[in-house]
Amino acid sequence: MIQTEIAVLRFGLGARPGDLAAAGDPRGWLAAQIKGPAPLAGNTRLAASDQIFTELLSARDKFREMRREAAAQSSADPHSSTDLTAAAAPAFNPVRDAYLPHYRAQVLARAQSAALTTRPFAERLVHFWTNHFAVSADKAAVFGVAGTLENEAIRPHVGSRFVDLLTAVEQHPAMIGFLDNQYSVGKDSDLARLAVRRAEARPFARQRKDTPDKPRREFGINENLAREILELHTLGVDGGYTQNDVTTFAQIITGWSIGGGKGRLAGGTPGRFYFRDNLHEPGAKTFMGKTYYESGLRQGEAVLADLARQPATAHFIATKLVRHFVADDPPPAAVERVARAFLKGGGDLPTVYAALIEAPEAWDADMRKFKTPEDLVFSTFRALNVSPRQPEEVVRSFDFLGQRQYTPGSPAGWPDTSKSWDGSDALMHRVLWASRVAGRYEQGIDPVELAASCLGAYARPATVTALRRASSSTQALALLLMSPEFQRR
Repeated sequence: MIQTEIAVLRFGLGARPGDLAAAGDPRGWLAAQIKGPAPLAGNTRLAASDQIFTELLSARDKFREMRREAAAQSSADPHSSTDLTAAAAPAFNPVRDAYLPHYRAQVLARAQSAALTTRPFAERLVHFWTNHFAVSADKAAVFGVAGTLENEAIRPHVGSRFVDLLTAVEQHPAMIGFLDNQYSVGKDSDLARLAVRRAEARPFARQRKDTPDKPRREFGINENLAREILELHTLGVDGGYTQNDVTTFAQIITGWSIGGGKGRLAGGTPGRFYFRDNLHEPGAKTFMGKTYYESGLRQGEAVLADLARQPATAHFIATKLVRHFVADDPPPAAVERVARAFLKGGGDLPTVYAALIEAPEAWDADMRKFKTPEDLVFSTFRALNVSPRQPEEVVRSFDFLGQRQYTPGSPAGWPDTSKSWDGSDALMHRVLWASRVAGRYEQGIDPVELAASCLGAYARPATVTALRRASSSTQALALLLMSPEFQRR
């Protein structure tokens, strides 16, 4: 029955041996996966964000100490040609080394979970939300903690309420660090007022002609997090807010920060969310026509709760879900069905997923979605019934195919339409990758039997014939991985 294949290939991550038989009741198989958290499959143990941040702070301290030693050496010997940058260069290694092993471990654990999970629909939903709430590991501040956002904020809440998921993500240190909200300071906050008083207490020092004026330290609002919450996480770019609303919301979430650090960033547990009341812009604020009288942390949480209930948010989330699971051009009827469920259920995510499962358009037999590199790699692992053991194996694959894990390059995440992935150069990379994989795993595999187990009724007679006529099992396996039906879902 073709609906079984749709459930496993379109809603899931591709078929492992036995998956098509297990999904004999396609809708029931999917419905059983959508409630509760979605922990990593397997026995992988990953460091938490607070541990990783603590290691980073230690590495930075070591770097600064090496710079001080280099500067002292240069001062003691005025004829020295010591290059401070060159002298301190080795200190970059501890910083890199503090993050790189964690990034690699997170990438490997994610691939292993995708390969082994018995809840592939839930796992795909985790990947969907990670891309929706995107951070990018090419920013040094989040390189080693990008994966912790998925594992600490998204996996526990993927089957709860949208407002809980939203709040957990926006208060996660990876999101705050990626969008620099820890540096956002209200102009009337305690810290800003203290800075003004200190400056005013030293008027004569600034008037001395023989002492150059030091520029007054400016504190200001950073709008990055506020803007992305509105534009990318909730309402969408056409969600009815104004630039003034962005600025006001940025004021509301001043003080949302990360524990640890020194100076004005001291306090709190390193690497955990920490509300710094002395950075928060005080007072009631009017955002999108509503005045919020709550104070401190509660003010921002109240705004998030209201954003999670907005019809614009329901429509924006529904559109992205339908685009991801059904078609690049989301059918309006399916979007409307999912959006209604979102609003009626108060953002209860299992209710939203159930509406997606029940959308008739989701069960169209045409394979409308072209696999992203992530889809291709994970579905290949599942088809071959293998789980990667070394991070290099996964990192190299994604680097080669152009979708480096946790590194979309912008808060907008990876594109979710075929035109972004089916160019001629990208297809050539897929051919080369498929050939390498086939050469590694072909031993003991019958490609014709594999086509039946991983594609079921989608395996075309023409493809099966080509597999039988292949000159070797390696060539046959590569042909299967590059077949039109394996490249789509």
